[in-house]
Amino acid sequence: MTLSRDVHLHPADAPDVEALPLVLVHGYLGGSAQWAELEARLAGRFRTVALDLPGFGRASGHAAPTSIGGFAEAVITDLDARGIDRFNLVGHSMGGMIVQEVARRIAPRIGRLVLYGTGPLGLMPDRFEPIGVSLERLMRDGVAPTARRIAATWFLHGEAHPAFETIAAIGAQADPWAAEAALGAMADWDGRAGISGLTMPSLVVWGDRDRSYRWPQVEQLWTQLPAASLAVIPGASHAAHVEKPGIFQLILEDFLSG
Repeated sequence: MTLSRDVHLHPADAPDVEALPLVLVHGYLGGSAQWAELEARLAGRFRTVALDLPGFGRASGHAAPTSIGGFAEAVITDLDARGIDRFNLVGHSMGGMIVQEVARRIAPRIGRLVLYGTGPLGLMPDRFEPIGVSLERLMRDGVAPTARRIAATWFLHGEAHPAFETIAAIGAQADPWAAEAALGAMADWDGRAGISGLTMPSLVVWGDRDRSYRWPQVEQLWTQLPAASLAVIPGASHAAHVEKPGIFQLILEDFLSG
């Protein structure tokens, strides 16, 4: 199962009371708490639903799936349980892989799709280190040291960024089994054949200094999605929504406003 935190709008505060909820799906060693600043910035216009994937964040202790498709089914099950029928969808990093699978399964329920800091191939060519190396170091060092090491790659200036400790602490909440299973799930996933089937309006967002997902993967999403726009955020790495929160907010609001 997934757990989620809803941020609700009073109808009088919303420009459109029928606006679709915005579902936020984190990536590897992430959690719903990583979206806190973005949710606060969007609170005047959008209802947000930030998920914790099974085994991560506030959902630690829940059995993690062993495939990206399994994570997608967990997201769908959670949203069904909440009675959320149609929604806009954001996926970051591994979460971007997951939401591609969600979109393939329940396309009519998704208004707009945002693929952020992600790509169509789980092995992530030219990542800061191969998935296999991450697995070896996870098994040797444990979750908390791995979360700190990987979180440092999310920021242009590494551990010097003010949000580094927060992001590393969120990652450290992951269950060891979930951290291991998710690496295997990514390594086994290839979504390239399904890109052309994602016909809803889509936005690809990328920090131009991202060390996890390089330009060729991002370009493939942008050029092969049937209805895609591209936003490149300069001077940002993998956590552009934290490094450049104002720019990220404006890009997202512009896209969601149609």
